[in-house]
Order: sequence, then structure tokens, then C-alpha cells
Amino acid sequence: MAIKLVSVSPAQDELIDKAIALGDRYTKTLGLLTPPAYRKAAEDGGLLAAVEADEVLGYALFGLPKRSARIRLAHLCVAEEQRGRGIARRLVEGIKDRYPQRLGIKAKCRRDYNLSGMWRSLGFVPDGEVRGRGRDGEILDGWWLDLGHPDLFTEMESDALLVVTVDHGVFADLRGLADTADAEESRALEAGWMADLVELAYTPQLVHEIRDLPDTAERQHQRAALTGLRKLSPDLAAVDERSRELLQAATQAMPDLTVGAGLRLRLRYVAETSCAGLQVLATRDPLLSRLADVAWEVARVRVVSPSTVTLHVDELRQAQVYRPADLMGTEFRSGEVAPGGEDELVAFFHQASSDDGSAFAERLRSLNGGAVAWRRELLRDGQGRPVALYAWALDGRTLVVPVLRTASHPLEQTLARQLLFLIKRLGRDCGAEIIRISDPHPSEVARSAAGDDGFFEHDGRLVALLVNVCGTAAEVEAVAGGLARELTVDTTALRAGMSAEVAAVVERAWWPAKVIDSKLPSFLVPIKPRWSTELFNVPAILIPRSDVLGISREHVYYRSSGRRGESVPARLLWYVSEGNFPGEGQMVVGSSRLDEVLIDTPDTLFSKFEHLGVYGRAEVQEAADASGRAMALRFSDTEIFPKPVTLRRLTSLAKDLGLPLSLISLSKISNELFQAVYKEGHRTT
Repeated sequence: MAIKLVSVSPAQDELIDKAIALGDRYTKTLGLLTPPAYRKAAEDGGLLAAVEADEVLGYALFGLPKRSARIRLAHLCVAEEQRGRGIARRLVEGIKDRYPQRLGIKAKCRRDYNLSGMWRSLGFVPDGEVRGRGRDGEILDGWWLDLGHPDLFTEMESDALLVVTVDHGVFADLRGLADTADAEESRALEAGWMADLVELAYTPQLVHEIRDLPDTAERQHQRAALTGLRKLSPDLAAVDERSRELLQAATQAMPDLTVGAGLRLRLRYVAETSCAGLQVLATRDPLLSRLADVAWEVARVRVVSPSTVTLHVDELRQAQVYRPADLMGTEFRSGEVAPGGEDELVAFFHQASSDDGSAFAERLRSLNGGAVAWRRELLRDGQGRPVALYAWALDGRTLVVPVLRTASHPLEQTLARQLLFLIKRLGRDCGAEIIRISDPHPSEVARSAAGDDGFFEHDGRLVALLVNVCGTAAEVEAVAGGLARELTVDTTALRAGMSAEVAAVVERAWWPAKVIDSKLPSFLVPIKPRWSTELFNVPAILIPRSDVLGISREHVYYRSSGRRGESVPARLLWYVSEGNFPGEGQMVVGSSRLDEVLIDTPDTLFSKFEHLGVYGRAEVQEAADASGRAMALRFSDTEIFPKPVTLRRLTSLAKDLGLPLSLISLSKISNELFQAVYKEGHRTT
């Protein structure tokens, strides 16, 4: 019988079980992967099997991250007795055929397996290397298979890791001398494909537990093995206070709990994770798992199993690195650095060896006055501590940023991502076409996040293009190509009809560019003025809200669960469907990029997107319909139009194009109408 490729569905239990059995034969080379990971891959369209006579001869297990146009290949497995029949090639070709809209396929493989010839024969090229997180610290080679899309964007992916604290049980699974029962679930955290996605960390409570081990050899071995994990040192007083809050909440929520050393020990892990600014604690401990709801409600820590980390690494990572809801409960203040205040800042912001404290302070002083009108902006938190610092000036058509630093802070990841988009908006408002971060030692957090926003390394600096064109691929490419030639970097060819996934990457990298003749669809979303004000501050309220950091770059909007042809990614136009006050008219106030659409129960949606802020649980429940479900639209990089487009003008634009217009509910519109409305919203005359 001929070999056929099958995209395995969640209902095909027999095929899934056979793929699991085949993978289990090669765990020493593939790395551990738990059965739920196979089933989750099947749900997401990421399990492709080579089948002959109902037997699975090989399979490819891969991820399709929502926030990336890459395909992440975790397993490429062929039964040893079936090798030499071209099955691996057919599996790779099958992935390409099913997902041609993605940028390419990324894989990792241990260098000491000596499989470079195989990867080359399949069309992959080397793509860097990372050190694995296993016991032997092996080197993993990266491999990349391009699917023929614009190559300028293949490196666009944040290096930000999901940092996960582990309790002693998981640590012993990973580093202990003895094999513990069910340790495979924990060891999946160190699979090669996760090497640059997850970093494991430990808190003081883990060190105390190791210290109390009675076996000398085991104790010494585990203590030495700590060097492979990130060390966290949260403030002791803050941990004590958070532990008391957790204990009080736990005993109220679960009166049957025995309050003893065991409970306090477990709550200590949660408190230390929270006070270190992290949100994920991995455990296999049943009692700690029972405390998961309390941990989230009190400390905003997700207590999860190791398998949950491997199954949901992308969404957990995004929730950890970008938490605008936490900004809403704080009092950040922005102001210029006062002359003479430079020395105070040295202690808060990292300097490299060639940029020591005195040199850093002197460089800040050099940006005060002189021939260039530098703006030196400092952000302080509610306690007055400096948390972010940046300086900028416009040099012709280039926005130069000679200083970009963030201080160690629980919200450092969020602040860095917010500041990067703020700088892009600032550049566009100033008429800049290029942003150059000339700081020789920018914050590592900002550098890590910059790839998501299209920054690339050029002459040792981070550079991004601002392509202020809403037009065809040819029109966008013409402007971007001209800017690239000025920088003497290779440009990239865009083509009409490019996939929605690739177009979304282009539009994020070259923001505010819009490629109208791509397959990226556009939708018009009616929104009540209450939520437009909460999300965008349009219409503005009489008592203005604090917008020190500008509009949060990522939000979620809830509506009834009825589908209206939504697809992801897409563009959105926000139509305020009524006025806040008598006489106010309906209007289109801005645009965003749609990143995710999810239909589920209000509690599930609220739990997943609470970190994005604005909505409370009761308000999400209000959005549910008779089915008891609601729809969440996660969107990002909102642009508020300088000139809102009135209902009358919107209707006129649609009529001029001969296009229908529905304002009752979310509706798909043509890209031509999106372009007309977008240009109208930015019209200056």
C-alpha cells in the first residue's frame, strides 16, 4: 500500500496513540514529550503522520504560534526500519503544502547527533545555536527552511523567555540522582525545542529544601545543579507579607486545610515567585495545585503542571512579558531629567564595563543643551523610583535614541514593550522615517523585545523603518526600499496577494505600513462609547485618565459569541456606535491589528486575558449571549485617528466605492474601504 500523509485530528485517537508509541521509542534523541502534547498538537493542526496499512511510519509534530509567522518543528520522527524511503522529506513537504502562508520552518537538533547532512538534504540552512537546558548542557543547532516569503522578516521573533520557577519536586525530577516516579512530565521542560522558549528559575525556598535533604550525596549533587537555573532573590519583607496574605486567603477559601509547616512551605514558593515579578510556578505537588486559585487571586501567580507549561508556552510567555493591567493600578509619572540629576540615575540603570557609572552620567549630561535639542525622559513608579529612561531627538528624517534603559522592576518587560511602541509612535508623529537606537548598551529587555517590532542590527545599533504608506505592496516596497538603500541594507521584495500571516508581520515591522492588496482582511467593529473611552480614551472623559505610557499596545474586547466571518490575523476599524453625550455623532476613531479570536465561557476568557486589563469578570459575563459564551478579540498596536471619520463621511466613502456597509455588528469590509477610511482619518487638509 502507498504511504499517505494524514493531518491527524483530535478524534483520531488510534493514530495519536501510535504516534506517541513511536515517539516513545526515540525519547533519547527527540526529548521527552507527554501524551497531552500530541493531543494538543492535533487540536491545533500540528500533527502530521505518514501512514501505511493503518500503521504510523513517521510523524511531524509542530507548533503554529499565534504571534509568529514561523512554524516551530518539535519532532520529526521516522521509525528506524522505515528510513531511506523519503518519509522525512514527505513530512516536511506536507507541512509546506499545508501552511504555505507561514514564513518558514524552524527546528533545533543536538550538534552531537551529526545530522547536519539530513537537515541540508531537506532544504534547511543553519540558523544559529543555543545551549540546551539538559543535564549535559548540549549545544543545539538551529535550522531554518524558508518558504519563499520576504526574507527581511525571518529574524523577527522576540528572544524573551518564559521564566518559570520550580518547586523542589520538579527540580528533583530534573536534577536529582534518583529517577523519581512520573519524572518524565517535568523532564519535558528541557526538551531541545523549548531551549530558547523557557528558562527555569529557583527561589530561596528551594535552597532551604535542598539544605534539609538527609542524604549527603544527594544534597551536594542538587546544590551543585542549581547553577543551571536562574537565581531569584525577592525582597524578604515583601515575601513575608505576601505569604501572610496567601495563608489568610487559603484558610478562608478551604477551611479543611491543615495549617502547618507543609502549607506554609508551599505558599512560600508562590509568594517568592510573585515578589520576583514572575507569574508561573511549575509543580507536581497535589496540595500546591489545590492552591492554584488562591495563588492567582492573591499573588497573580499561575500554579501549573510542567505539562501545562509545554502545552501553553506561547500564551504563558506573552502574559508574563506584557501585562498592561498591572500598569493601570500604579502611578507612573513621566518627566524630563532635571539638569544636575544625572548622578542619581546611575544606581538604577545597568551599565556595561565600558560604560561605567561616571561615563554613563557624563553621557547623560552631554545630552543637556548643546547644538541638538535632546529630550531626556524619565519614568518613575509610584514610590518615585526611576524605572525607565530614554532620550531622543529628530535628525532630519531619523529619530535618534541615544539612551534607552529600563531598571530592574517586576514590570520591566511590559515597560520595555510599551516604550518601544511609544518611540515608534513618537517617530511617526515627528515625521521620521527611520528610528536609530544609538545607545551602545540598551536595556537587555528592550533589545530582546525589539525584534518583535522590526528592529534589526545595523552597524552595531538597533534600527527600524517607519513606512507611513497605506497602499499596494509595490507602493509600500518603494518607500521601504528607498529607506533601506539609504542604510545600505538589503531590501525585500513584496508582492500583491501575499498571505495574511506574512502581511501582518510586514505591517508590524514597518508600522504604520498597510499592505492593501494582500490577503490580510479588514473588519469594522462597532463599539459602545463606554468601552471606546476605557480602551482608547476616545471620546475623552471630562476627567482625563492617566496616559503617561500612551495607549496600551495590546488589549482585548468582548462581544457576543456569534461568528461574523472573523479570521486572524486581520485589521480592525473601530466604529463608536453612539455618542456619550447628546449631539455626539457616531464615528470611526482608529485602527488596530487583530491577533486572536476566541469563543469560550466568560470565566475562561477572563482568566486568559485578565492581564490585559480594563474588563472585570462581571463585564465579561455581560458580553455573553444566551449560549453562555462570549467572544474575545485580542488586538494590538492601535492608532487613534487625528481626525475621526464621521458616520456621514463613512457612508459616503462606501457609496463612492460602490460597496455595502453594515453597522449593526462586526462585519468584514473590503481593503479598499479600509484604505479610504484610514486615509480620511489621517487627512491633514
